[in-house]
Amino acid sequence: MIGLACALPILAGAVLLGGGTELSSRTAARTGVGASLLTLALVVTAWVTDAVIDLVWLPSLALRLHLGLDGISGPLATLAVVVTAAACLTVLADRPRGGSAATFVGCLLLTLGGALATFAARDAVLFVIAFELVLVPMWVLITRFGDDRDPAARREAGARFVIYTGLGSTLMLLGVLLLVSRMGTADLATLGAARGEGLGSGVQLMIAVLLTAGLAVKVPVWPLHSWLPMAHTTAPTAGSMLLAAVLLKMGTYGLVRLPLATVPDGFARIAPVLAICGVAGIIWGGLVCLVERELKRLIAWSSIAHMGFVALALATGTATGVTAALYGNLAHGVISALLFLVVGGLKHRWGDDDLGTPRPALREQAPVTGLLLLTGLAAGLGLPGLAGFWGEFPAIIAALDPAEGRPVALFVVCAAVAAVGAALAAAYALRVARLVWLGEGHTPVPDVPEEGPGSDDGHTAVLPSATQREELARVELFPGAVLALAVLALGVLPGLVLAVTDPALTAVVSR
Repeated sequence: MIGLACALPILAGAVLLGGGTELSSRTAARTGVGASLLTLALVVTAWVTDAVIDLVWLPSLALRLHLGLDGISGPLATLAVVVTAAACLTVLADRPRGGSAATFVGCLLLTLGGALATFAARDAVLFVIAFELVLVPMWVLITRFGDDRDPAARREAGARFVIYTGLGSTLMLLGVLLLVSRMGTADLATLGAARGEGLGSGVQLMIAVLLTAGLAVKVPVWPLHSWLPMAHTTAPTAGSMLLAAVLLKMGTYGLVRLPLATVPDGFARIAPVLAICGVAGIIWGGLVCLVERELKRLIAWSSIAHMGFVALALATGTATGVTAALYGNLAHGVISALLFLVVGGLKHRWGDDDLGTPRPALREQAPVTGLLLLTGLAAGLGLPGLAGFWGEFPAIIAALDPAEGRPVALFVVCAAVAAVGAALAAAYALRVARLVWLGEGHTPVPDVPEEGPGSDDGHTAVLPSATQREELARVELFPGAVLALAVLALGVLPGLVLAVTDPALTAVVSR
């Protein structure tokens, strides 16, 4: 089952890329959704039954095709499949520009296949290979199907994506090769159980620096973040959904599986630096969001701030911190997918996403769309009862009491700064709600009587103007509603996820 779950989206994506260029948008979208739903069934079955593949792959290099899901990777794999299915549906509302719909959906499915292989990999080298598989179709989505209004910006976004992620991949590969060569195995379970025993403190530190720096680019952690806002601004709606909910989650997952689990002593020595970079990203992203005019770019900067909380939580090294990091990782995936779905749809209908342009209030023109946007914004600011709360608040609590050997005073200061960042999140979320939901600054235009059926009193009925019909299409509202319900469920019932993740997390932190 786990092998089929990883292979199915890759095979379906390859078929669409190779022979489906003449397919209509509807057929391509249906193919993508069908493949995603079938993959979801395979992922859940493989996860529940603890299905594992462990085959010799390259005997001369001692590499094995070792795949399996546990309480840490299972929720993230499920998130990736659900978001991909939602992204495929957006093709029906916003036909891809720059190529065929089949190519577009094929890239989405290839991204999903690589992500699932990354989450399921139990071999360090296989993890790196699967991770790199995701980057190629994502680059195609940005450079070929991105915003066609500014080709130069699209090319720059693609080039920056390649340069940054290529640098991160190189550092990560060097760290993995050094770790595997010194330990004599690439099996992640064996490496995690050894906890770096037999490695000198200098070697552990070098491995931890290489792995953390390489994965920090993928997350991204400040100051290695500058590629993300440009990529999100240029990418199509579906591309932004996968970029935020899948690619970024792979980076954080890698931090848990590689440096934290395999070289904990080396990771503990650089943890203060990671914590400082995390809170710097929280403040930096929050301040930018207070003045950013482009709505989609604002959501991208908010992702950097939220990933700062995840980095801070991981740096604490405690069970509470790691739990908060992985829960925040999952919560942000759902929240960001919802926000990019709504914001991308609004940008397509408005023609741009400039917050400085006065527009009618969504509460009057598109109440359902506006409600989905409010749900994402409220969850993003960490409102209790929604998913974002359980990632941010425990991260601050964990920073007040870090693991032994970490500078307590420094982490307490980081906790205080992160709390200020949470207040900034509330400020910019309310700013967006004021401008978009309430439509503040827009002068209402009265309805113009049009020819229509007469009313009972003999007067001509007043039909709604064109500006009042701005709801997203049903193919966008349905996945948006599913994501909004997931945001609510994760906020109200966090124990459903924690009951699954706690045993695996305990094994990683306490080994």
